[in-house]
Amino acid sequence: MLKLKSNCEHCQIPLPFDSKEAMICSFECTFCASCVNNELNQTCPNCGGGFEKRPIRPKHLIEKYPPEN
Repeated sequence: MLKLKSNCEHCQIPLPFDSKEAMICSFECTFCASCVNNELNQTCPNCGGGFEKRPIRPKHLIEKYPPEN
């Protein structure tokens, strides 16, 4: 299950569980779309991998499976 980290690891902007701006690499490093596109050149600074849009967890499952704080 994805951790759904709550902030961009680069600029610290909030990325709530339903954010359409959250991007992750295969190790779940989490960045906002702006940093991925404008600062990181589509490459994860931690592992060197690429990014994909983070899926949005359905609201009815958030209480049972909360995001990482």
